Amino acid sequence: MKLIRNLLAAAALASAAPAIGADLINGIQAVVHDSVITAWDVIDYSERAEKELFRDYRRQPAILEQKIIEVRRDSTEHLLERQLILQEFKAANLAVPQKYIDDEVQRRIRSYGDRMVLIKSLEAEGTTFDKFRQRLRNQIVESLMRRSKVSPEKIIISPHKIELYYQEHLASYKLEDRVKLRMIVVNKPTSGDPTAALKTTEEALAKVKAGGDFAELAKLYSQGTQRAEGGLFGWADRAALRKDLAEQAFALKAGQHSDIIDAPDAYYVLRADEAEPAHYVPLGEVRGQIEKDLLDSERTRLEQQWIEKLKKKTFWRLF
Repeated sequence: MKLIRNLLAAAALASAAPAIGADLINGIQAVVHDSVITAWDVIDYSERAEKELFRDYRRQPAILEQKIIEVRRDSTEHLLERQLILQEFKAANLAVPQKYIDDEVQRRIRSYGDRMVLIKSLEAEGTTFDKFRQRLRNQIVESLMRRSKVSPEKIIISPHKIELYYQEHLASYKLEDRVKLRMIVVNKPTSGDPTAALKTTEEALAKVKAGGDFAELAKLYSQGTQRAEGGLFGWADRAALRKDLAEQAFALKAGQHSDIIDAPDAYYVLRADEAEPAHYVPLGEVRGQIEKDLLDSERTRLEQQWIEKLKKKTFWRLF
């Protein structure tokens, strides 16, 4: 049963995070008009996020405690907002088309396979099909109300605003020097004389200098992990390469190759297939993403503005 699982989870968390305990396990978290948000409502809403936190921070109890407090605080706020919206919906004598709810119920049933599997899953969680249906109805109401009050189609992000944002955040669109590399890698023996490895590398380099195809020679001579791909390492900036390789790689122009690089673990020969100097990503390439980010930001601002109005006209209280 879900209640039993929650009790066990609460007990486990209490041992790792004692400050979370009593207030959440007992009583009411919030009241909105005539609706109550209980501690279990909050735990139920945040259950998935808490499982992820426990997985990531179970060996760091102090951090786990703080993260759970934060996620439950956020969950309480979201449930508060939902109840404010539901109250506004009720006060306006609005109704959800029955088809919306029926379609969503059917979609959920299909995701479980059939109705009986869903009902058994709900019973295992300690809830009923009717409560499940009501929860879906509330989610649909919230979604429709948010969209009706803050419709993305009604928000206009001007080209000037996009350009201004780009200029103000130009540093985040800077790409450092990068080079598209191929490598011939001949490993040195873990002990003993590396002369044979050096001779193999010299033989490969001589063929490169004679006009041989670097990719084909890499397939023949290289012992690196990219051998099958013709030694293709791909695009790299300075931070992606060891210092001894980076110095040589970024001295190359497109089409050039290095001499033998004597590194502690192996002998390397590098070739730059392409090279790009540091530059800023053009506005045209990021305009769409900037517009989306600004749209999301404006929608969030307008939604919060609306929620604050609902808070002023509706009785509510946090405990």
